[in-house]
Amino acid sequence: AQMWLTLLIPSAFVGFAAALWWRRRAVESRQQFIDGYQLPAGLLLRVRQTYPALDDKQLALVEAGLRQFFRCSLLANKQAVAMPSQVVDELWHNFILYTRNYQQFCQRAFGHYLHHTPAVVMGGPRQQRGAIRRAWHLACKEEGIHPGKPSRLPLLFELDALLAIPNGFIYTPDCKAPGASGGGSYCGADLGSDSGCASCSGAGDAGGEGGGDSGSSCGGGGD
Repeated sequence: AQMWLTLLIPSAFVGFAAALWWRRRAVESRQQFIDGYQLPAGLLLRVRQTYPALDDKQLALVEAGLRQFFRCSLLANKQAVAMPSQVVDELWHNFILYTRNYQQFCQRAFGHYLHHTPAVVMGGPRQQRGAIRRAWHLACKEEGIHPGKPSRLPLLFELDALLAIPNGFIYTPDCKAPGASGGGSYCGADLGSDSGCASCSGAGDAGGEGGGDSGSSCGGGGD
């Protein structure tokens, strides 16, 4: 019996390691697909209809923001990820209108349909806070930013202010930092702290829930 146990333990470890390796390879493959996917022709022009002041370089930044959101949604493994940018949300919403393209994209990128779910259908503030905090942590991790002590904002959280989007969501890396101007802003450091969002300057919206749904625009998910 002891001999069989000795043989089974290494076998189980090898099987577990192999499963992790395949999982990692699958995620890498999906990330590469997200990064290399060609958006449907005319999609960015639809965003310009809503925000006519955006030039081609700025629209390219919005596209990069959407790809970051999709990568975060992939890494969240079917947990809700809130959308922290109005302008990126506009691009995402228009992408969904290309029904066949979006369905094919989702199947290849995530293995399931990524829903654009309004905040009103969520179960409560706890889920909303979780969705925006998850977006913050994953975006920070991708860019090598400390989520609890950020020196700057990840792209997805920076775009509305950077592009002067009307009624956009404005974030400050750390409202408590010396010289920081947190008035009217959501605080990134609060999203990254263990205590949650106790001092975020607004409830905001967050959307989506588990099972492959993701969130509509949200401002910070405060208490």
